[in-house]
Amino acid sequence: MKKKSITRIILLIFFFIVLIFYFSKLSKKKDSYESVIDTIKDNSYSSNIMKNVSYFAKDSAGNIYQIDAKIGEIDINNNNTIFLTDVTAIIELKNSNNIKIKSDFGKYNINNYDTIFSKNVLITYLNNKITGEYLDFSIARNSMVISRNVIYTNFENILKSDVIEMDIKTKDTKIFMYEKNNKVNVKSIN
Repeated sequence: MKKKSITRIILLIFFFIVLIFYFSKLSKKKDSYESVIDTIKDNSYSSNIMKNVSYFAKDSAGNIYQIDAKIGEIDINNNNTIFLTDVTAIIELKNSNNIKIKSDFGKYNINNYDTIFSKNVLITYLNNKITGEYLDFSIARNSMVISRNVIYTNFENILKSDVIEMDIKTKDTKIFMYEKNNKVNVKSIN
């Protein structure tokens, strides 16, 4: 009887050792699998979406252009184009004051730094503020063209138009409406 009891105890111990060994291996496989999944989630190499992006450019004249966005997505068809969300840009002109631009969305070309800002565009320059829905900014052309529901305000005036075009270097500005019958609306605040 004692031999049977001892044999049962040994078998029971052996059974528990096998169970512990089996669950230990299973746990290591699970940890290893979860580690691989976490690595894939944490690395952005498997995706074309980036968070908190920032681009910096300086032209031959010494003007500086910096654009920041909360989200950037590389265009699958053209990896020179980045689609941006929640965008802020600062243009530091060599012989002038800084221009600040904000918008909900942007399309940035990494080769020539041209940027299209869209939806809730806000441009601030000194005491001037321009709002609109679309801004085409080009360092190469030295131009800013803002359109769609454009409102320009400063301490003295409120101006409403369809388009404002500005030469960045000379500050020459054109303000106009698309239809000849419509007039640019200017209202004095004082």
